[in-house]
Amino acid sequence: MKMNNNTKHQPENTPPKHVLDLECGSTPADWHRHSNGGGWVYRTARVADTAYVGPNAVVFGNAKVYMSAAIYGSARVGGNAVVYGHAKIYGHAKIYGHAWIYGHAVVRDNAEINGGASVYGNAEVCDRAYVYGSAVVFGNAKIFGNARVSDHAVVSDNAGVYDNAGVYDHAKVFDHAKVFDSVVVRDCAWIFNRAEVYGHAEVYGHARVFGNAAVYENAKVYGGAVVCGNAKVFGNAGVGDDAKISGDARVCGYDRIYCNTGVVVE
Repeated sequence: MKMNNNTKHQPENTPPKHVLDLECGSTPADWHRHSNGGGWVYRTARVADTAYVGPNAVVFGNAKVYMSAAIYGSARVGGNAVVYGHAKIYGHAKIYGHAWIYGHAVVRDNAEINGGASVYGNAEVCDRAYVYGSAVVFGNAKIFGNARVSDHAVVSDNAGVYDNAGVYDHAKVFDHAKVFDSVVVRDCAWIFNRAEVYGHAEVYGHARVFGNAAVYENAKVYGGAVVCGNAKVFGNAGVGDDAKISGDARVCGYDRIYCNTGVVVE
């Protein structure tokens, strides 16, 4: 039996509506398929012949993709973003604003990089993580889950920020430090060495957490306080001002340690 196929096929070189909608008022004539990969490129965007743009990926706005950078899946690169070097963008990731992605950095899944943020080196941003503002992620750092890194925050080296954690303002997380769960690190606080901050803890002000120290549960470390060595601050404890918690000290429950006389060492 002869069957009729009445399905309407969109011409291969006509951008689908979801691509046209990325540039308000654009027409099919404003778009072309990139020679290396067949992805869609808007007329004001610039993509080097050596760069790869996969068939479902889109580069638009004034974005630039150079060198051996590759855009895969349904990823979007727009605004004034720049992707170059050996950087790779996968999945449904979005690179917008004035973001810079370079080196061997990887952005994938549903992650978004926006504003003036930079991701470079061997850093990786994935899942639904969001890096924005003027934040910088580099080295072998990993941002994943629903983590947020923004403002002028820096995450570097082998550090990890994940789950629902947020690193804001001028805060820094570096070395092998880990920040996860629903933690907030803000202001000018630093987390480094092999320190871990997790649970619903907060570290802010000019506080420093380093060594093998851990801050967790609902604890707060703030002001110019220092938590280092193998010290643990947890429960609903607070360590502030110029207090220093070091050695194998434990601060827990509803303890409050503050001022420069509040030194606890066990």
